[in-house]
Amino acid sequence: MTDTPHFPLSAVVGADALKLALCLTAIDPKIGGVLIEGPRGMAKSTLARGLADLLASGQFVTLPLGATEERLVGTLDLDAALGEGRAQFSPGVLAKADGGVLYVDEVNLLPDHLVDLLLDVAASGTNLIERDGISHRHSARFVLIGTMNPEEGELRPQLLDRFGLNVALSGHTAPLERGQIIRRRLDFDSDPQAFCADWEVQQQALRERCQGARAALANIPLDDQALAQITERCFAAGVDGLRADLVWLRAARAHAAWRGAGAISEEDIDAVAEFALRHRRRDTPPSAPRQNTTPDSSATQQPNPGEGQGQWGEMPAQALPTGARREVPSWPKKP
Repeated sequence: MTDTPHFPLSAVVGADALKLALCLTAIDPKIGGVLIEGPRGMAKSTLARGLADLLASGQFVTLPLGATEERLVGTLDLDAALGEGRAQFSPGVLAKADGGVLYVDEVNLLPDHLVDLLLDVAASGTNLIERDGISHRHSARFVLIGTMNPEEGELRPQLLDRFGLNVALSGHTAPLERGQIIRRRLDFDSDPQAFCADWEVQQQALRERCQGARAALANIPLDDQALAQITERCFAAGVDGLRADLVWLRAARAHAAWRGAGAISEEDIDAVAEFALRHRRRDTPPSAPRQNTTPDSSATQQPNPGEGQGQWGEMPAQALPTGARREVPSWPKKP
């Protein structure tokens, strides 16, 4: 832990889509967290730390890349349980993140079983540890923020779908914005307390806006008209399963609360559409053209004895349907 304050979210230049997605998950953590895709050096951890300041506890916990399952969920002391008749629990990362933000850098490089476990706890809000007939349960309600660079490996579609919202950051920032980013970062590094004091008015306004939206959230109905629009658009996008519909509806309601509205409107549905669909959309692949039954003269031509070694009878490759591939920006790998 450190006494150095976090860079204020209100002072971050650009990244408006990501800031909105983070605020929506702060308003309704049941959305399921945010998966951020982007190259290194795009202030992903800075934005996630800034989100912690908008929550009641302000807790920010990072999951180390090489963490084990015990480090993640915690451990039970079986000797104490057998000798003293009580289960002595040593908290893990999930317990420490309760009420705050759990930040997982390079989530695509974590073992799949850890990602699955992490997402299960994030969805249920409870962590259950069982060892040799002894169990312990504790609250683990946190906003999950994961980052990844697809050039270094993809998440399995089943795990990708478990993240509520998905935002992609572009590595190409305009010169004027780049200058503003560098200047603010230098000012913060030289005197963090003074920099945060200069931005306290804007940060407090953002904090109060999120608090007000959280308080108003329960009064905004998840109405059938909004649900009908969302289900039709999910069907048109060809998404698998029903999680997109639920996440989209929750995010639209959080956006309505963010605007201070009393009901979900088409504006709210459109504002969060890409967040909910980007990592789930599956464009229907075009049907394969029918094979021409007329034999091609080139197909019947005898191969040259000096060529085509290893062609194994010149059998044509059969086309296999693979579905649409998600576009991945060409970001540089980490050194």
